[in-house]
Amino acid sequence: MNLSQRDKKHNWHPYTQHKTAPDFPAIVKGKDALLWDENGKEYIDAIASWWVNPYGHSNQVVADAIYHQLTTLEHVLFGGFTHQPAVILAEKLMEILPSNQQKIFYSDNGSTAVEVAIKVALQYNYNKGIKKIKIIAFEDAFHGDTFAAMAASGISFFTEAFQGSLLEVTRIPVPTQGNENASLKALENAVKTNEYSAFIYEPLVQGAAGMVMYAPEVLEQLLGICQQNNVFTIADEVMTGFGKTGKTFASDYLSIQPDMMCLSKALTGGTIPMAITTFTHQIFDGFYNDDTNKALFHGHTFTANPTGCAAALASIQLLQSDEMQANIQRVHQSHLNFQKKIENHAKVKTTRVLGVIFALEVKTDSAESYYGNLRNKLYDFFIENGIILRPVGNIVYILPPYIITENQLQKVYQTIGKALEIV
Repeated sequence: MNLSQRDKKHNWHPYTQHKTAPDFPAIVKGKDALLWDENGKEYIDAIASWWVNPYGHSNQVVADAIYHQLTTLEHVLFGGFTHQPAVILAEKLMEILPSNQQKIFYSDNGSTAVEVAIKVALQYNYNKGIKKIKIIAFEDAFHGDTFAAMAASGISFFTEAFQGSLLEVTRIPVPTQGNENASLKALENAVKTNEYSAFIYEPLVQGAAGMVMYAPEVLEQLLGICQQNNVFTIADEVMTGFGKTGKTFASDYLSIQPDMMCLSKALTGGTIPMAITTFTHQIFDGFYNDDTNKALFHGHTFTANPTGCAAALASIQLLQSDEMQANIQRVHQSHLNFQKKIENHAKVKTTRVLGVIFALEVKTDSAESYYGNLRNKLYDFFIENGIILRPVGNIVYILPPYIITENQLQKVYQTIGKALEIV
């Protein structure tokens, strides 16, 4: 049996109905924007493996940093101890985060980064004897698969099995063009009740909803409403962080800063699972007390793993390099050029670009489900043609490694063009 066949015997894959799923390609090697399977077939990783590999696979800078750390200190518990990589990483993050972010809490993945933020929002008020046990989130949001993160998410088929077991959430419309006033009004009405601890949002781009984009100006208005009504704001930058939108963080497009930020995915350059939740000093002070019971009792075995911290430091070094910043601008310009070519195609309904993110909505005669026939047909076509793209319903998006070559990008664009002819 080959690897793909052996895989089916024991492995349970995410977001997969195994009864109908085919054998999966078994990837044995990766370099830069390319992956190779066990049969030697080459794939362009046009989504940076779920948005985590902006500097490419098997990046030597990150690999060297990990190797050096592994030969010095691979791990030590963070409960009751600290270590140099965590201290240096926190200091480095202070240089690049919005200036109001002053405290760093380490965890393992994007969902837990969100989980920490929501728990902190609720407990902050609890510590002060205030009952605010609800949160506000956008419709069609996705914030992760742990329970508080699921509650905040608005894509129903991910969470419908758990209705009745989740935190109470009020959803407001996404402030896309033409929807701004409805979104602002819904938030204003919600916060008047004084029942909400936090408003959580994906700044400027809703990733899992199909790269839905909205303007920074209306987000600033929403954040201003929250500030005026003592509702904490949580920027979920798990996807948008570390250069995806053209700036280090999507929050950098705004003058109003969030109270908390959630980071993961590209944090370690796609090498080691790690996440961070950041906070203002005001929030930290809500737990700073002689009463031990007012501490934040949340932790993970691999909190602030030194090797992960070393990978994150190397990744930030790469992000800040002139070469990588030039790559981000190059990919952005290529997306804009492709947008001009494809936006008037008969099969294209809308297109949108922000930073290295490109999204295209395919015209359909009826509503297309998230994992429907059109999506599966497109996905299979891309895989057959050596391109890794994962359409969301009828939305085809590109979010490539920043180091993808121009020739590779053109092949991705050309393959999307060919795919439109078969739908």
